[in-house]
Amino acid sequence: MRILIIDKGGYAVDWALRCMEDGHKVKVYIRQTDKTRWIGRGLVDLVSDYREWKRWADLVFLPDNTLYVDDMEAWRREGIPVVGCNVECAKWELERGTGQAIFRKAGIEVPSSKVFTDYDAAIRHVKREMKRFVSKPDGDADKALSYCSKNPADMVFMLERWKKTNKLKRAFILQEFIPGTEMAVGGWFGPGGFNEGWCENWEFKKLMNDDLGVATGEQGTVLRVVRKSKLADKVLKPVEAALEKAGYVGYIDVNCIIDEHGTPLPLEFTCRPGWPLFNIQQALHQGDHAEWLMNLAEGRDSHNFLLDTIAVGVVLSIPDYPYSQFTRKEVTGIPIYGLQPSIMSQISPCEMMMGEAPIEMDGSVSTAPIWVTAGDYVLVTHGTGETVLQAKNAAYRVMKRLSLPNSPMYRTDIGDRLKKQLPVLQAQGYALGMEWRAV
Repeated sequence: MRILIIDKGGYAVDWALRCMEDGHKVKVYIRQTDKTRWIGRGLVDLVSDYREWKRWADLVFLPDNTLYVDDMEAWRREGIPVVGCNVECAKWELERGTGQAIFRKAGIEVPSSKVFTDYDAAIRHVKREMKRFVSKPDGDADKALSYCSKNPADMVFMLERWKKTNKLKRAFILQEFIPGTEMAVGGWFGPGGFNEGWCENWEFKKLMNDDLGVATGEQGTVLRVVRKSKLADKVLKPVEAALEKAGYVGYIDVNCIIDEHGTPLPLEFTCRPGWPLFNIQQALHQGDHAEWLMNLAEGRDSHNFLLDTIAVGVVLSIPDYPYSQFTRKEVTGIPIYGLQPSIMSQISPCEMMMGEAPIEMDGSVSTAPIWVTAGDYVLVTHGTGETVLQAKNAAYRVMKRLSLPNSPMYRTDIGDRLKKQLPVLQAQGYALGMEWRAV
């Protein structure tokens, strides 16, 4: 099969490599910026213009939903199989008010929220309500601009601060804070509806252990694929008709807060593969890495995911992550030692390329080809197991075999939060059969 990946940020290098190992021909277009210009070099066949390969491709994969969706709409109309977000469903994620309206129309309760385009109006709203709020930007904005306040005063402070620095340049929402347990569920959707297997997942979004530090998007994730999911019944199945009407083909995920009464309140859609969630899903994937997506686009289910096994993934980064694009610290060309064939199936290369560096061979040191960094978000290690603890330990065993001469960083507590959260969720009927550790 001939596969074209149209990739805004260089997210899908790992999947490209896995498809190549399965014998497919793969072309990868990565939008060239200062941050992305080295990603994948020497590892995959990079092309400078994706349009030139439209007629060549048997399958097109779009791993993001902020660029190129308009072009892909036209390609779909020409009969080209495209797996990825379309214009309509991109709005569900990027325009939070639109996403909330989709939930309400499907009869799903959502947290109280209000869209703002003016800081002063938002500040007046907080002072009037005197509640705890979560602020989230619309669109593809910096994740660090999301903020969960501790009280009305610090929410007002952040709004005043953003106003002075003009950080939020587009609409944003203030969503009422709901205490509870965060959990998400996703599925792969195509003309045949949802594929079998709901991906229940728990993200660890902050940079540091114990959920301290800046929000980075995701530092690691725990997930499993199950045949039955109460959360999917509540927040995904009700939007199936809307997905079908929109002609969506790809992965869709809903992140929720489950309150003390067991009611899941959706926070947002993710209408694209999650990162590193998609990397971690590969730990549970069986069979050809491309044919199952072609089957999805054609309305068939390949049943490619291993059910009821837990996978844990951990992100490895280097300084000045997550701010290297601002500090301009050099983050390319740093060798990754320890990448042995025996562990490569448990590693997802992210911002990496082929380079040269000193390596030790036959009792001496010489310069030779080696995989090196192409950015500050280097790779993801993942492991599987029957329990969260088994899967976590498997992921960290791989991580500890790697070394980089530039202060590598990763959280050491991915999965630990579930030790307390799973009993709470299971008392409410969620995540049944999932164990933190063997009894």
